[in-house]
Amino acid sequence: MPRSNRGCRNVRLDGYGLAFEVERILPLSEPPLVDSHFHVWREDLPLIDRAWHRKGRDATIEQLIETLDTHGVTFGVIAAASLHGLYNDYVRAALKRHRRLRATATVAPTTDIYQLERMQAEGFVGIRFVWELLDEIPDIHSGDYRMLLRRVADLGWHVHLTDRAHRFADTVAAVEASGAKVVIDHLGLFDTPEGINGAAFKTLMAAVERGRTWVKLSGGFRFKPASEAKQYAQALVKLTGGERLVWGSDWPFAAFEDEVTYADTIAAFEDWVPDPAVRRIISGTTPLRLYFT
Repeated sequence: MPRSNRGCRNVRLDGYGLAFEVERILPLSEPPLVDSHFHVWREDLPLIDRAWHRKGRDATIEQLIETLDTHGVTFGVIAAASLHGLYNDYVRAALKRHRRLRATATVAPTTDIYQLERMQAEGFVGIRFVWELLDEIPDIHSGDYRMLLRRVADLGWHVHLTDRAHRFADTVAAVEASGAKVVIDHLGLFDTPEGINGAAFKTLMAAVERGRTWVKLSGGFRFKPASEAKQYAQALVKLTGGERLVWGSDWPFAAFEDEVTYADTIAAFEDWVPDPAVRRIISGTTPLRLYFT
């Protein structure tokens, strides 16, 4: 059942900043205020040579806005799609048209501060490393990456990260050393037999406790089986009380387009986090402060 879009009545955008009174924004029964992870694309956009997924249909800016409005979600954060590499142009167009949106970008490690500052003025709030897909990753300790990470930290941005379990500790340590914030996708999505008791997830939990790492409660349908996502989500909620967690739909559900609906992702969130006051923190208070201030 579509939900009414009532969550924004006490929220106003001021330029690219946000003035808000979180406790008055939405009653406990309302849908998420902020969707912190989704993509926009058209079938005719260029794909990188190693693209892991060939888009079966459009997920346009117009379709995104209609989807958010139908489900009562006021604000959103576009995740840079690994399929498009350095092509951030369509995301940039979305930010220019809709100030209710923010985004991460994929950039070359040699990107200079002047380009990053222009991107910040348009609504970009971080860069994305989709390294979970790569057998071999760039040298994050190289001079170019140390420079990039320092610039990200200086801008107050975050590194939006996925990586494989055996590399995760080193990657997170390098980002933390730069002073940049870290935002981890999809509950970590560590495909290890140990699950929440594995070394990678324990590293993630320790990073969250240090206070510079946030985790997205998203992409549960990507777990095998999907039911396992709940234990990761509940372990994070138990650790944090909802702080430093954000919620995302992962629309348009790449590779799962015919299996998942937007309403399914909201239902999963409500199942993972049954306390509506904690859901308010995860899908309202925290993402507003992380992405919109």
